This record gives sequence, C-alpha cells and structure tokens, in this order.
Amino acid sequence: MHELGSRTSPKRVAYVAAALIALVALLAGCTVGPQSGTPVAPPEPVVQVTQNPESGSQDVNPVSPVSATATEGTFTDIALVNAEGRAVQGVLSPDRTTFTVGEALGYGATYTWQGTAVGTDGKTVTVDGGFTTVQPEQTISANLNIGDGREVGIAAPIIVQFHDTVEDKAAVEKAMTVTTTPPTPGSWAWLPDDNGSRAHWRPQNYWAPGTTVNLDARLYGLDFGDGAYGAEDLSLDFTIGRSQTVIANAPSHRMQVVRDGQTIMDIPVSYGEGNEPRNVTRSGIHMVTEKHEDFLMSNPPFYENVRERWAVRISNNGEFIHANPETLGVQGSSNVTNGCINLSLGDAQQYFGTAMYGDPVEVTGTSIELSAADGDIYDWAVDWPTWQSMSALA
Repeated sequence: MHELGSRTSPKRVAYVAAALIALVALLAGCTVGPQSGTPVAPPEPVVQVTQNPESGSQDVNPVSPVSATATEGTFTDIALVNAEGRAVQGVLSPDRTTFTVGEALGYGATYTWQGTAVGTDGKTVTVDGGFTTVQPEQTISANLNIGDGREVGIAAPIIVQFHDTVEDKAAVEKAMTVTTTPPTPGSWAWLPDDNGSRAHWRPQNYWAPGTTVNLDARLYGLDFGDGAYGAEDLSLDFTIGRSQTVIANAPSHRMQVVRDGQTIMDIPVSYGEGNEPRNVTRSGIHMVTEKHEDFLMSNPPFYENVRERWAVRISNNGEFIHANPETLGVQGSSNVTNGCINLSLGDAQQYFGTAMYGDPVEVTGTSIELSAADGDIYDWAVDWPTWQSMSALA
C-alpha cells in the first residue's frame, strides 16, 4: 500500500496559476479601464463666429463698424435685423467668412444677428446675439444756405445753420470738409448763435470764377456734446459763376457794376441820408442774398408796407438796392434815403437782371461800418486773421 504524499500534480498547478492570472486581470480591468455604458462626448464644432461689436454691447454708435466673422468655416446664411425684422444692408465677402454692415444704423435701436455657419468639419452652428445703439437726449439738424447744384457769386460763404446750440464745436468742425477745384484757401468760423449755432466757411479772398465746391459734413452719429448727436449728414456741390462786384461809393452818388473786370453799368443813385444811424448805408462788403420784382418795405415811423420794384437785398438790416421813383430827382447829386441804394426804374430793372446770390457789394464813404448788428451775413466785414481765430480749431 502506497502512502499518499503532499505533492500537487503539475496539471493542477497550471490550472490554479491560470485562474489567478485571470482574476488579477479582471480586478485590474475593474479599477483602471473605462466603465461599461459611460457615453463619450462628441468633439465641439470647429467653426467660431466673432461679432463686432460684441454681443450684448450697449450704447453702440450707429455709424461704428459692424461685422461678423467666421473662422475655421464659412457662413451658410447671415443677416443683421432690426426690431421690426428688416435686414440691414451688408456685404458678404467672396469667401463667405466676413459679413460687413453697409449702412448707418438707427439711434436707440436693437439689432440681432441671424444665420448659420458651417465648419471645415461639416458641423453647423447657429449665429445669434445682438446689441443696442446709443439713445441721444436730443438730435440736432441743420440747414444749408446754398442749393445743391446752384451757381453763386464770388463772395458766397457756405453757411451751416444748426437748429440748436452745438456744445462741441471742434468735433463738428472736424467732421465738415470743404473741397474745391482749384484749391482755395479758406476757413470755418463760428458766428454768435442765432436760433442755434452757425458755422460759416469762406475763402480768404473772393472765389475764382468757375471754382467747383463740395461740402461733406459727416454729422450723423457725431456726439455734439451735452447729450446731443447729429440728426443727419449734409452734402453740397455748387459752382462759382462769373465775377460781378458792385462798387458803391456814397459820396460820389453813383454806383458801378463790374463784371469780369469790365464796367457794365455806371449809374446815378442815392444812398442813405446819414442824418441818424438808422439812415446810414453801412460801409463794408455786403452780399446779394435775395431778389424780388415787387417787395413791401417798412421803416417805421417813416413808412410801412410801401411797394418797391426790382429789390435786391444786400443785408438783413433792411438794406436793398431797388428802384425808387420818388428819389429820381436827386439820384446822382444827393443822398436822401433811409439807408437803401435807390435807382431809377430802368436802371434798377437792368441791375436786377444781372444780380446773383453771393455777389459782393462794396460800400464805402459812410460813417458806420457793416457789423454783426446788421444781420446774419457780414462775413467779409471781418478781417482774415480775425476770421481764422473764430474757428473752433484755431
């Protein structure tokens, strides 16, 4: 009888070892590897959309650059719309990566981006977000004294009449550009407020005949100061006509009309009597501003609503060149008027036909100089250095 020993058979050893290895592997898998059933997040779309201004921006200036740009992709469609859903004009670049707004926006308005962009990975994202524009406390508009395309005389200034006070005159002046052909030295000047601020641009000397003039005033979206902004842009193109100047020397009792260097009229007239300030024809360079075949004139207490013929206004203080048959007997020999320049009916009608807005009328030989007290256009009564000093950028 054989005695049973303690030795284990080789097969059993191999089996146990294999089981141990499997158990270790299983335990290792439970503690190190991913858990069964956990979802893996897909990669984010690669396309990125940036907006200028950033989404959520407030008080954006309505003329600031506005755009949207796609990187690592292109726009499928893209638009900026206002609160009413109207799409703002804009241009999408040929490679469809940049959309640039092409018009000024409104004040106090909300704008929203709409559209989609697709990335180089084929994945699509939605374009959204938006911004609001600044809401001014008030907007200020302005008028111009010259009509677009008009021909004017050699002394005509450009006048920008604002409808309220402009606080930041320097900013406004920088935004108003005058371009002339041929180049013409000139300057802006701010005259005292008259129902609002007023800026005048005049050349240093009379315009050269045939000069073309352009005004480009970028006022919309401009901060005028004190909570006010410009209501609109202004633009103007006009031409300087022939050279015509009236030479009016009061002591001579005559008046000459000089066109392009030639005297085309030399006529007897009567100037202001000069017995008191109100009856003095002002000395200085006046300017033709209006023409009326018939005009009712008043100068209380002397007369009221008197019909005069062929009246050419040369200042806002009531000075005209006009016909006056009642002074016909003294025209050429005595000054008896209340300040106007009186002509015969025939001479007045002839001169009326030659006169143009902006023609200078050079009056000399009287006791009072033309000044700011005489109306809104006394630009040529101001010497050039003083005029330049009246610029907000001086």
